Parts: sequence; C-alpha cells; structure tokens
Amino acid sequence: MKLASVLTPLSEENLALAAQTGVECITIRYQGSSLEDWKPAVERIRSYGMDIAAVEDAIAMENIIRGTEGRDKEIEGIISLLHMMKKLEIRVLCYNFMAGTDWVRTKTDVLDRAGAQVTQFNLNEIDLAVSLDDASKPLKHEELAAEALWNNLKYFLEQVLPVAEELEIDLAMHPDDPPLEVFLGRARIMNSVDGFRRLVGLVPSPRNGICFCQGSFVEMGASIPETIYELGPHIRYVHFRDIRGTKENFTETFHDNGPTDMAAAVKAYYEVGFEGPIRPDHVPQLFGEEAGEPGYTQLGRLFAYGYMRGLMHAAQR
Repeated sequence: MKLASVLTPLSEENLALAAQTGVECITIRYQGSSLEDWKPAVERIRSYGMDIAAVEDAIAMENIIRGTEGRDKEIEGIISLLHMMKKLEIRVLCYNFMAGTDWVRTKTDVLDRAGAQVTQFNLNEIDLAVSLDDASKPLKHEELAAEALWNNLKYFLEQVLPVAEELEIDLAMHPDDPPLEVFLGRARIMNSVDGFRRLVGLVPSPRNGICFCQGSFVEMGASIPETIYELGPHIRYVHFRDIRGTKENFTETFHDNGPTDMAAAVKAYYEVGFEGPIRPDHVPQLFGEEAGEPGYTQLGRLFAYGYMRGLMHAAQR
C-alpha cells in the first residue's frame, strides 16, 4: 500500500511538503489530449522522488454516462488516454458515473474542531447545493432512469476493458457522492454495496476495479472493515476519509474524529492484499485556509499524512 495524495495546486511548495512528509505518489487530473500535455506535471512529480498514483477528474464522460450522441467519441478519448497512461507508466484511472455533477455539498464552511471548516450535505437544503468539481455548473432537474445508466455503463466497459487489459491499466469506479437513489431526478447506481457487486459482475475483468472512497461507503451505511474484506479483490485505489450522519444529511470530519474505526480499515486493506495507492480525501480547511478550495487545502493533508502513516506502520507491526 502506497501513501498517495492529490495536490491543489501542484506547486513546488506542495510537492516538497508531500515528499518531505512521506508521500510516495501523486494523483493528477486530466492534463490534455497529447502526451506533451502530460510530461511537465509527470516530470515535476518524479523529480521529487514520487511517482504517479492515478488519473482522476476532468475526464469527459457525460455522453457516455447518458448514452447520448457523442459517447463513442468520448470512448475514443478514454482509450487514447489509456495509451498515454501506458507510455507514462500510470496504472490507475479513477472515474465515476454521476450524471451532470461530481461530488455535491450544500455547505462548505461548517465548523469542526477548533473552528476548522468542513463540508456538509443536507437534502433538506438542496437549494443550496453546488457541485464541488465546478461550483459554476448549474444543477438542473431532469429524468434519467437507473437501468439506462446500467446499460450505458455496460456499453462503456465492453468497449474499454479489453484495451485496459491489454495495457495493464486498472479502471477504478468511484461511488456516487452523496449516494442517493435519485438526485434532482437523475438515478444514481453507484450508491450501495449491491451496486458495486453488480459493477464487478457486469463485465467481469481483473481491470474492472473499485475506488473505495470510505466516506461514500459510510454515507451508504456500510460497515467499512467488513466491506473492505468483501470487495478487497476488486479495490484498486482508496480515498481515505470519514463522515458523520447519513446519505441524506452528513458532515465531513477530520480523519481521526469520525465514527469509523480507521485502524481496523487500514488493517483490512493489508489483510486483503491491497497494494495500490491510498490518499487522504476531503480534508478540513485549517487556520488561514478559509479562502481555499473546500476539501482540498494543504494543511489538513499534512495532518492526514502523518495520521495515515502511523496507522500503516501500526498495522504492519
């Protein structure tokens, strides 16, 4: 298991801090359609002695998810990305199947320990909801059925998994966040443990994997260690975070003060043989970071790195 991180921004300061505090690999967002677009970020990360954990975010998939005109062109784009990842020796592509949004919250400034700010989702305050990947993106109501999503997902996997198998690159499906059955009229299908059981059987392949986002699975009501033991053979990437509450009303926490037994979770990853990247996700904004990107500021990540390394060392003992 390798301690990973996303860095926003991907600055020299953040790269140095990550390397100095024991991070082994960095997740990067989509960089562009040509290999030359990727080389600057990849070379900068590797110059600090770290590798690339995964590619996630900013991947064009909206037509794939909806099954609308243009999906085949988007699939061609994903296949082209996989070929670039092979050349760059990046082994994991993290994606999701949420139509029209990414992760959604209704508040981003709820106070936690000593005034640190965390994010919150409350279905009763849905008028305040914003998509945190792009707060300017309007959230509109529309109808989209679950079985249509499953059919579109199968079509996508049937086209892409043979290429992923040939190139030895893992696809890692991220859960819906929040994992509601329906959000603004759109069905969601990666919203339960049953959904992930169906995913890995939909198009069976060793490259049809899971991004195990702990916070999302807690939102589902899943027991984290038990679910890791069950889904362990399919887990390719881990987002390490925690929440208090339910999928209809929850608040993010520090990594060390939520309801989940995080030590038992780390122990479970080792016992199922998980050797991939594990990164802290959705960190609190600490003192002086109130104007930063909610969930993605740096000081909270520094705290998480140390906490996670301690758990990893203890589990290995």
